[in-house]
Amino acid sequence: MSQSAAPMRSVVNALERAPSRQCTRLMSTAQHARRPAARSLSRAQTLQPLEQRRTKFKTVEEAKSRYRSGPFSWKAGVLFVVTGGGLLYYFEQEKERMRRKRIEDSHKGVGAPKVGGPFQLIDQDGQPFTEQDLKRRYSLVYFGFTHCPDICPEELDKMARMVDLVAAARPGALIPVFVTCDPARDGPKELKEYLSEFHSSLVGLTGTYDQIKAMCKAYRVYFSTPKEVKPGQDYLVDHSIYFYLMNPEGDFVEALGRQHSPEQAAKIMLEHMKDWKGPPQSS
Repeated sequence: MSQSAAPMRSVVNALERAPSRQCTRLMSTAQHARRPAARSLSRAQTLQPLEQRRTKFKTVEEAKSRYRSGPFSWKAGVLFVVTGGGLLYYFEQEKERMRRKRIEDSHKGVGAPKVGGPFQLIDQDGQPFTEQDLKRRYSLVYFGFTHCPDICPEELDKMARMVDLVAAARPGALIPVFVTCDPARDGPKELKEYLSEFHSSLVGLTGTYDQIKAMCKAYRVYFSTPKEVKPGQDYLVDHSIYFYLMNPEGDFVEALGRQHSPEQAAKIMLEHMKDWKGPPQSS
């Protein structure tokens, strides 16, 4: 009996072990079946942002071009250049305006010698002419004499050119004035004939020796005539060679010398006129 029960026990043991292996195999198969689904989900999640990023560029060439240009475009470059140029121009203009203002203020400061002032002379038509006739407009004043052989003619030609350049931009804004340093030989008639050769708008002024001397002193102009000149003897008058720019209130603005070309001098005068903040000028 014990010998027949032994085979039965081995069969039972085999049957008990069989379901266990089958379940284990089935569970393992289920786990292997679920893994590809997890991989496909992860791959889908990974690909989605890439597809969204690719939609920014329509073509590969466009993406490459964007990569080569970096964060800046040609429009940004043009805007930068234009803005920089505008700021540079503004600061240069403001720098020049402040320079002109310092020049004007330097002549008005305490202790600075005043240039200009009251005078009483007559013009080339014999009419009285004072400092009041120079107001309400800018004036350009030059001192010389009609018998000057070279310097005065050159400077009056230059003055005529300056007057035309200023008049082209601001008609009637400037009075050009020639004051003689030789009143003994330069009367109204001589002045009128002499100045007509240079410019029709030139105003010639003369007077007595004391009147001319007083005006030259007021304008800080040096002049010297030879002593003991015999009647009819020719002579030269030594004098300062400057153009004195005066504003519409009769205040000295700036002295223009031989180092300034007509174009440079006209530009300086026009810039001062542009800076003028007083009453409107009248022609």
